[in-house]
Amino acid sequence: MCCLALALVQQESFLRWQYIYNMSSELMFWFKSYEMHLEYTECDSTGSRWRVAIPQNPGACTGLPEPVRGTECTFSCKAGEFLEMSAQECTQCAAGSYSLGSGIRFDQWDSMPAGFSSLATAQEINPHGDDRLTCNSSSWIPQGNYLESNRDECTVSLIYAVHLKKQGSVSFEYQYPDNNLLFEFFIQNDQCQEMDQSAETKWLKLTNHGEWATHTVNLKSGTNILYWRTGGVLMGAKVVKPVLLKNVQIEGVAYTSECFPCKPGTFSQVPGSSTCQPCPRDTYSGHGASSCTPCNTTTQYAAEGSAACKDRPPCSKKDYFQIHTACDHEGKTQVIYKWIEPKICLEGVTGADKLPPSGEREPCPPCNPGFYNNDTATCSPCPAGTYSDGTKPCKQCLAGTEPTLGYEYKWWNVLPANMKTSCFNVGNSKCDNMNGWEVAGDYIQSGAGSSDNDYLILNIHIPGFKLPTSVSSPSGTEFGRVTFEFETLCTADCELYFMMDVNRKSTTVVESWQKTKARQSYTHVMTKNASVSYTWAFQRTNQPSDVRRYVNDVARIYTISVSNAVDGVSSGCRVCALSAQPSSSMCVPCPRGHYVDTNQCTECPKNTYLVPDATPGPDACKPCGPASKSDKDHSLCYSDCHFTHTEGNVTLSYDFSPLGSVGSLMNGPSFTSKGTKYFHQFNISLCGGQDHLAVCTDNVTDLSNTDSQREKGEGANTLKTFICQSTIIPASGRGFHTSLSSQSINLAESFVGASVENTLNGIRARPELYPQTSKKVPDVNFYYKSSEMTSSCETGRSAVVTLRCNPEKSTKGELSVPSQCPAGTCDGCTFHFLWESSGACPTCTERDFHRIEGACKGGHQDLLYVWTEPKLCIGGATLPEKKRVPCEGMEFWIRLGAGLGAFTAILLVSLTCYFWKKNKLEYKYSRLVMSANKECELPGADSCAVMEGENEGDMEDEVVYTKPSLLGKLKAIASKVSLTVSYKTILSNCRALACLCNISFDMTVVSNNIIYKCTKLS
Repeated sequence: MCCLALALVQQESFLRWQYIYNMSSELMFWFKSYEMHLEYTECDSTGSRWRVAIPQNPGACTGLPEPVRGTECTFSCKAGEFLEMSAQECTQCAAGSYSLGSGIRFDQWDSMPAGFSSLATAQEINPHGDDRLTCNSSSWIPQGNYLESNRDECTVSLIYAVHLKKQGSVSFEYQYPDNNLLFEFFIQNDQCQEMDQSAETKWLKLTNHGEWATHTVNLKSGTNILYWRTGGVLMGAKVVKPVLLKNVQIEGVAYTSECFPCKPGTFSQVPGSSTCQPCPRDTYSGHGASSCTPCNTTTQYAAEGSAACKDRPPCSKKDYFQIHTACDHEGKTQVIYKWIEPKICLEGVTGADKLPPSGEREPCPPCNPGFYNNDTATCSPCPAGTYSDGTKPCKQCLAGTEPTLGYEYKWWNVLPANMKTSCFNVGNSKCDNMNGWEVAGDYIQSGAGSSDNDYLILNIHIPGFKLPTSVSSPSGTEFGRVTFEFETLCTADCELYFMMDVNRKSTTVVESWQKTKARQSYTHVMTKNASVSYTWAFQRTNQPSDVRRYVNDVARIYTISVSNAVDGVSSGCRVCALSAQPSSSMCVPCPRGHYVDTNQCTECPKNTYLVPDATPGPDACKPCGPASKSDKDHSLCYSDCHFTHTEGNVTLSYDFSPLGSVGSLMNGPSFTSKGTKYFHQFNISLCGGQDHLAVCTDNVTDLSNTDSQREKGEGANTLKTFICQSTIIPASGRGFHTSLSSQSINLAESFVGASVENTLNGIRARPELYPQTSKKVPDVNFYYKSSEMTSSCETGRSAVVTLRCNPEKSTKGELSVPSQCPAGTCDGCTFHFLWESSGACPTCTERDFHRIEGACKGGHQDLLYVWTEPKLCIGGATLPEKKRVPCEGMEFWIRLGAGLGAFTAILLVSLTCYFWKKNKLEYKYSRLVMSANKECELPGADSCAVMEGENEGDMEDEVVYTKPSLLGKLKAIASKVSLTVSYKTILSNCRALACLCNISFDMTVVSNNIIYKCTKLS
C-alpha cells in the first residue's frame, strides 16, 4: 500500500522529468493546432527508444506524425544545454536561464517544488489518549532560500522520487545544529525496499551553528525514492533547532528537455549557463533575468540577491552601535558610535536620529594577566618562563617554581589574538562581514548584526592542554577548565549558547541560557587532552523578520579564563618538584597521587584524593568521605562494597558486593505531548573505582560507531561516570530500525560517602519519599556529587542511592524511583533512588539465630538451631549443625525428688527433737536462778541437779509447761535461735551470779545432767 500511494504522489514528478519536451517554433505551432506534444517511449531491451507525438485530448489520434527513432537511452547534454526534441540535438540555454545537463537542481523554496511531499508519521497511541492527530501540522516548511524541518518530536519525512536512466548521485546542503533532533537520509526502490547504505551516509553529522555541510550519496539506475527524515527527542518545554535543507541537486537523469529560468534576485548573463548568480547589493532582478536593475540608492536599498528594492527608513537608535577604540600611542581610548553596515537608513529626514558624538578620551585599561605593555599601544605576551599580572613588567619565575599556563581575559580593549568573532544568518548573507561581538573595556558584548535572528559568534581556540610539570601524569580526569562570567539583557526570546568542538569533529551545545540572566559564572571541565574550540553564540530571536525590534537585547561576557592551555601565558608561578641531582633547578614530574611539598614529591595519605586545581601542598589532598577509600592513584574515592554501623553495643556489617558493581534502572514508559514513547535509563556505579564506572552512550549523534565500539564504550559520545542518565526511544515507536539513546547526562562523577544518616556534606536523603519499613535494620545511603554546574543547578547535581534490606527481593535486587518524582528527581538537581535487595541486609552473626531443645527420649535429646524471624541478614555466620546430647528422663527426677523429700522430713524431725530437749534444759536452769533469795541462800546440792529420769510432773504444781505442736516447734526454733544458751553460756552466767552473791560456784555435766556445787564464802 505504501508503494502504491507513493507512486501516485510521485507520478507527476516522473512524467515531468522523464518525458519533458521542447520544440521549434514551427512544430510548436503545429502541435498547438492539434494540441499534441512529443515524448520518448520507454527504452526497450536493446536500449533504444522512439520519439512519438501524444495528443493532449484522449481519442484525437488522427493526423499524427510518424514515430521517429530517438536518441540512446543514456544520451544526455552538457551543463548549460538542453535537448531540443524536434531536432533531438543539444542546444545552449538562453541568457536568464540555466541547465545542469543530465541533472536537476532545487534551490528556490518559496513553495514546495513539484514532486516533493512532506509526510508526518503517525505516533504510537498514548495510553492516556489518542495523539495521532497532533502531528498533522508537522511538516517541512519552505522558507525562501531553504526548507525548514519540524521543531517537535513528530517524525516527518520529506520525500522525492526520481527515475534515472543511468547511475547518478544526489547532493544537498544542510544545517543540523541540535542533537535533540534526529536526522537521517535514506533511499528506497519502487518496492519500498531500502537500498544498501552505511550508517555514515544514513545518519548525518551535526554541524556548527550556521555552518552548511554538503552530503552526497550515489544513486543506482531506475527508480530512487529519497527520504529526509527528522524527529525530535523533546522531553521538556525547550524548542529544538530545526534542520535546514537547500540546494538539492540530482545527477543521472537521461536528458533535460528545457532550461530553468533564474529565480528572482539572480541572473545569468551569458548563454549556456549552468548556474545563476545573485544580484549585487542595491540591485534587483525578476524571474528569468539576464541582468540586475540598480535601485535608486538615494531613497532605496536592496540586499544581495533581492527581487525588489525597499524604501530607506529614517535612522533610529537601532541603526548605530558604540565601540571602544584601540589604544593610541598615548595610551588613550574613547567610545565612538558607528552606523550599522550596510547603512540602510536616512539621516536628513523628519524623525531621524543623528549619530551621537564620540566620548571623552580615557586611559586604556591595563593589560590582561600574562601580558605586558612596553610603552607601546599594544599588550604583548610575556616570554616563556616569565609571568606578569598585566600591570608590571614580566618577571622570571624563581628556582623551584614554574609558570602557570593559561589565559585570563578581564580587560577588553582589543579582541585577543586567539579569539575571533563573526556573524551569520541561515537565510541570508547580510551580516557575513560584520563583527558578531564588540569590545567595551570592562566587557565584550554582542554586536548589532543585520537582523534580529542573526547568530553572533565569539570563538576561542585552544590547541591543547599542558598540565604543570609536577602533575604531568594526570591524577584525575581533569586536564583544564574554562570559566566565564556573563549576563544577558533581553526583551524577547533571546538565547546564549556555549558550545564546544573537540578535534574539529562536530560542535555540541554544552549549555544554553534563555531570556534575561543576571550576572553569573559558569565553569566547564575539560576531561581529555585535545584541540578544542569554545564558542559563544547569541541570538536575539529565532523568528526571521525584516524589521529590527530587539537590537538593544544584548549579551555581555566580563571574564574568560582557560587553565593549562598549552599555548597560554602566565600570570604567576607555582611550586614544582626539583630533580634529585645536586644544585639542579629543573622541575620534574611527580608520580600520580603525589603533591609538591618543599620541592619534593610527596604521596597523598591513605584514603585521600588529590584535587587537580588545588594549590600545591598537603591541603591538596582531601580525605575521602565515610565508608569510602581512594584508589592507588588518589584520583577518586569509591566504595569497596563494605559498610559497618554501630549502635549501642550492636555492630552491623554489610557486604554489598552481591548487588553488583553497576546497577541499571529503566524508568517509564513516558509519553511526550505528541505521543512519543520514551524511557529514562539510569546507570549507577555502586562499588569499585575507574574500572567499574557506569557508561551511557548517545547513539543519535554517533550511529556510525560499530557495535563493538559501543559495547567497549569507545564511542565519541560515550559518558563514563558514577551515575548517568540516558533517554531511550524504542525502535517501534519512531519507525527507526534501532533503539535510540540520547541526551546522556552526567549526574555524579564523585562518590561522597555512605552513611545511615539522612544528610552528608549538604546532600539530603528523603526517606519520606519511600514506603516506611521496619527500623530493625537501618537503610544505608550512598551519596554522590557532580561539580558540573547547570543553569538550574548552580552547585551541580547530586544523587542519593538508598540501600534497603528486603529479604523478599533477589540478591541483585530492584531499583526504583519515588512515585512522587517519576523522573527520579523532584527539583531537577538531586536524584533519589531506592535499591531494595536481600543483598543489602547486614552480615549474619550469632545474634541472628537461637536454639530449640527437643524432648528427652531414651536418655538423649536433639538441639536444633533456627534463624530468628524475620531473617534480616545474609551470608556471614552459618547455622550450627543439629546436635544429639545425653539427658535424664522423668523417672530419675521423680526418684530424686522422693529421696530429697524423705531426707528433708527426717532432718526436720531430728531438729525438732533436738530443740525440744534444749528448751527443757533452759527451763530447768531458769528455775534454778529464780530460786535464789535475796540473802543468796542456795538450795541443796541435790536440788541443783536434774537427774535422769526425774518426773516432770512433780513440778507441774509450780510451773505450767505446755508442749508445743510440731508447727509451734518450728516457729520456736526460728524465734529462739538467739536465745539458745549453750553450756559455756550457762557456766559464764552462773559464775557471774556467784560473784555477785559472794559464793563460790562450780558446775559440771555428767551424762547430760548438770551438777552444781556452791560454797558460801566467809
